[in-house]
Amino acid sequence: MTDLAKALRGVSGILVTPFDAEGQIAPELQIPVVDRAIAAGVHVLTANGNTGEFYGLTVEEACTMVSAAGAHIAGRVPMVAGVGRGIRDAERLAEASYRAGAAALMIHQPPDPFVAPRGLVDYVRAVRVAGQGLPIVLYLRNDMIGTDAIAALCKVEGVIGVKWATPNPMKLKAAMEAAPDHIVWTGGLAEVWAPTFYAVGARGFTSGLINVWPERSVAINAALEAGDFAKARQLIAEMQVFEDIRADEQGGANVPGVKAALRLMGEDCGAARPPAAWPLSDEQTARLRAFMTKNGLI
Repeated sequence: MTDLAKALRGVSGILVTPFDAEGQIAPELQIPVVDRAIAAGVHVLTANGNTGEFYGLTVEEACTMVSAAGAHIAGRVPMVAGVGRGIRDAERLAEASYRAGAAALMIHQPPDPFVAPRGLVDYVRAVRVAGQGLPIVLYLRNDMIGTDAIAALCKVEGVIGVKWATPNPMKLKAAMEAAPDHIVWTGGLAEVWAPTFYAVGARGFTSGLINVWPERSVAINAALEAGDFAKARQLIAEMQVFEDIRADEQGGANVPGVKAALRLMGEDCGAARPPAAWPLSDEQTARLRAFMTKNGLI
């Protein structure tokens, strides 16, 4: 548990889900991505995260991908497995993730239109039972549930961390003050928001960049851990265009940006499924190619 908590304070890489030419999952295409990330020093790898198109997969596909990712990672770093959607689907994914060797479960915040704070507590407890007591990391993309509800979720037995994915650092600060001391708070908005979240006490960050340029993600984390915010800002500025492309079209280019970059590198992982913005526009592709050429990635 101590090793897992330490790893969560580093770089949490969110693995892409590869598809073949017919649009079917192609797990073996993930192997070079995993190997590159681990070789670069990425601390945690996440299967079935948003960069892995979690909501675009069937439950069967998500179960297959977590099993494959577990085999690819082979215990070299902790694997966190994303679970979510309806409670029965989340329980099934938790069971599959446990069998795949996950070190922890990351619970996607339910996108249900009728969510009660106390119902979320029940949801988290049920997922933990289905996952045979695996540690839980909450993936918080909506802080409108309020500080009291967030604190209550953090007090559920087995919850060890929160990936904070809203651009509200002061609400993060309030949640940290209200929650138990053992919770690990990780920035969930990738590299560009990491310095802001570090400033209020979070540690580590999630990253989709690790699929393409994991060395840069690890270097940013190292600079932040050393307290060298100037260096971290410089390293982030040099990769900002990648995140800007992914933020295009209301975030709909998030996964397409990663998959287009992999394709330019000769590691074609297929298309991004609708409703993502696939393929990138000519203008986006030109910006991406220029970025990758400038940084020696192609």
